[in-house]
Amino acid sequence: MHTYDHIESEDPEVFSIIQGEDKRQAEGLELIPSENYVSTAVREAMSSSLTNKYSEGYPGKRYYGGQEFTDQIETIAIERAKKLFGAAYANVQPLGGANANIAMYMALLEPGDTVLGMDLSHGGHLTHGHPVTYISKVFRFVRYKMKNIETGEIDYDLLRETAIAEKPKIVLAGFSAYPRELDWRRIADIAHEVGAYAVADVAHIAGLIAGGSAKNPFDYGFDVMTRTTHKTLRGPRGGMILIRESEEVAKKIDKAVFPGLQGGPHMHQIAAKAVSFKEALNPAFKDYARQVVMNAKAMADVFLADGARLITGGTDNHLLLLDVWSSYEISGGEAETLLDRAGITLNKNSIADDTRKPMDPSGIRFGTPSLTTRGFTTSECEAVAKMMIEILKKRDDETVERVREEVRVLAAAHPIPESFVNLV
Repeated sequence: MHTYDHIESEDPEVFSIIQGEDKRQAEGLELIPSENYVSTAVREAMSSSLTNKYSEGYPGKRYYGGQEFTDQIETIAIERAKKLFGAAYANVQPLGGANANIAMYMALLEPGDTVLGMDLSHGGHLTHGHPVTYISKVFRFVRYKMKNIETGEIDYDLLRETAIAEKPKIVLAGFSAYPRELDWRRIADIAHEVGAYAVADVAHIAGLIAGGSAKNPFDYGFDVMTRTTHKTLRGPRGGMILIRESEEVAKKIDKAVFPGLQGGPHMHQIAAKAVSFKEALNPAFKDYARQVVMNAKAMADVFLADGARLITGGTDNHLLLLDVWSSYEISGGEAETLLDRAGITLNKNSIADDTRKPMDPSGIRFGTPSLTTRGFTTSECEAVAKMMIEILKKRDDETVERVREEVRVLAAAHPIPESFVNLV
């Protein structure tokens, strides 16, 4: 149980809000696939005295004095990250996944250069060049899509033809809402055929890669990987950039992160990253990653058995994308609100070629990283899926309230753990 003695006495208003969030997390079920719980050790690192320290530069090459311990912390985080993902180099300073992607673009591109990435509506991410982002005004983005929405198959022949015609400097593979495994080898080969960098944004599946339950793009020829350090990796909110082998690219990345994009790194965040990387190096983390995927597949089976339409027909990883509009005649926004009332938190999400607006789309996105952290197994995840289906079909207050109580009981039986040592 976390205590906030000083906040309680010095700022009761903020204390009350934090207490409310603690209660919401403890009594509800978190299904947003980009969220997870961190250990108490990670939280302690985030609140340590390292938050007081400015550390512009890199270990051994700082612009301020007093760096004896910050250099040690960052070096440990770097070495653990390299070991986790089989990298020759790691930059652990990006403040988030978006920062990591923007720094990567700045390092590898000149303004006006072309990037070939996955379309947002087919599973990509805003930072992959969506027109609403500022970065899309600096670089030119072209996109590829799924060939078959029902299976998730990518049209790799068309991807290659597009790469040859558009001559991108980066071929970007990675996703925010794509439930299948990409053909990393084929994408890397296409990138290198046209003289482009092969870059993988593995923010969502970083933990699955670390745990051996998803393929590592470095094993298939990718040059660079960006990622967040939370989500399935179960660390603090933050970002990271890894290089497979090129020292030249590593130098460009360093300059792009600092001083190109950011000022002083958040050393308390880097300390928390180091702690979470050690947790992910524990053999028990492989069991966790394996269970995340098993739980997601179990939930998919329940929805498929009910006749629901899952985009790509199922999942190979931690997330599912459900077309609630065609399956249950309810919009994604309405479904999110209804399930939230029952203590089941997920997010509305556009589906491929969606005809509805982004703020009230046809789909919902959900996954199993957080449930698995709390010790949920396949049978319990199946039960959650059945609760979701009942609410989506009935939608009445009585059903919502009854499920809300069932959720409280289930959550109480699986409290948020404080430590992940030997925890599946």
